[in-house]
Parts: sequence; structure tokens; C-alpha cells
Amino acid sequence: MNGDGAALLSVQALVSGYGGVRILNGVDVDVMDHGVVALLGANGVGKTTLLRAISGLIPTLEGTITFGGVRVDGLPTYRIARLGISHVPEGRGIFPGMTVRENLQLASFANAQRDRPAESQEILELFPVLGRRLSQRGGSLSGGEQQMLAIARAMSARPRLLLLDEPSFGLAPRVVQNLYEALAVLKQRGIAMLLAEQAAREVLEIADFAYVIGSGGRILASGEPQRLLSEMDLLDAYLQ
Repeated sequence: MNGDGAALLSVQALVSGYGGVRILNGVDVDVMDHGVVALLGANGVGKTTLLRAISGLIPTLEGTITFGGVRVDGLPTYRIARLGISHVPEGRGIFPGMTVRENLQLASFANAQRDRPAESQEILELFPVLGRRLSQRGGSLSGGEQQMLAIARAMSARPRLLLLDEPSFGLAPRVVQNLYEALAVLKQRGIAMLLAEQAAREVLEIADFAYVIGSGGRILASGEPQRLLSEMDLLDAYLQ
């Protein structure tokens, strides 16, 4: 376990996959309350599988997933979401034919936050560009703006834990920098995060703890970000 006390999210000896094919094999991951954890690894090693298992999108074959002291493995996705987990999938998952406002409204409705304005001041302060795009269709936004919208949609549910799958994928370096500045603000606001990334340097700058997952779906290394940053040659080898 990283840190002192009980973890907000505790994944223990997790085995999961698709169609009977095991992708994860005995994975242990903890995320502390208000903590930011990086999940690093090359494409195809199981980062997405782990986030999908936590969200209930795929089954847990073995092991346990506990969130806020509640066993969530086996629960339907909507119940997991209502406990306070929001998931931003790889590829963003916005509704391209809907406006920015409609995307935010739909997320608020789906997560039983009907009493809260979809385009809250808090969200617009974090992503001011969205305030200028409320009537624009999601599909017409730039890649970076779509990623901001995806995160804003997730935040509309007031989550305790935000799962982000490759948030920097396909974005220009300057956009990645802006995105991680916004995530650093969310960290300051006390939102716990589990970020699956290949962009190791960016995520390690805001993370409190990191895990490296390798081929075979097993944790190969874990530790403080400063230590992993000091071993970038080794870390780069893991990410190949």
C-alpha cells in the first residue's frame, strides 16, 4: 500500500480479461484518498483492462476491488459510478453530435446530479475554453478540447475518484501540458486519480505513487515518482 491508512481504492490479486482470456494476472493497486497514482506501461499490457475492471465494464475473474470500504467487484457499472468513481476512457467517449452543454447535461442526469448546473462555474474555471463552446457540437472540437470535455463530463458527477485512460494520447505537447496543469488543479481540490499513461514524465510530475505494469499483466515495479524519474532509462525500457 502507498501511504498510511486505508486506501480509498484497493485492488487485490486481480485477475481479469476478455472472453476467458486473462489479461491481468494478480494485480495489486492502491489509491489513497485525495491521492494521484500513475499506472505506466506499454500498449497492450492491461492498463485499460484494469480501469475497465474497476468501473465494472468487464468482470473480475479472481481477486477483489474495494472502494470506500465497499466491495465493488461484481456490482453493475451504474452503481459503481454512483459510489463516486468516474471513468474517462481512451478515445474520450463524448457524444460528437451533441453540443458541449448537452454532453455536460447528459452526464449530470445520468449520475443523478440534476440539481447541479451542468456547466458549473467550477468546471468552466477549470476549462474556460468550454465556456466559449457551449453551443458547439462535441465532434467539431479539437482533440484537446474533446479531452477537456470528457474530463468535465466526468467531473459533473462530483467523483471521489477519477479514472483516466491515456488522457494525453494523440495530443500536441503544448496541449498535454495544459491538460496536466488542469489535472494538477483537480489534485489540489482533493480529487483522487488513477491515470493510465505512456507519457511517463508528465504523469509522474503530479503523481504521489506509481505502478509499472508489464507483459503478462503483472506489476513489475512500483514506488515514489522521484525514484522512477531518476531511473528513466529503466522506465523507458518498461514502456517499450
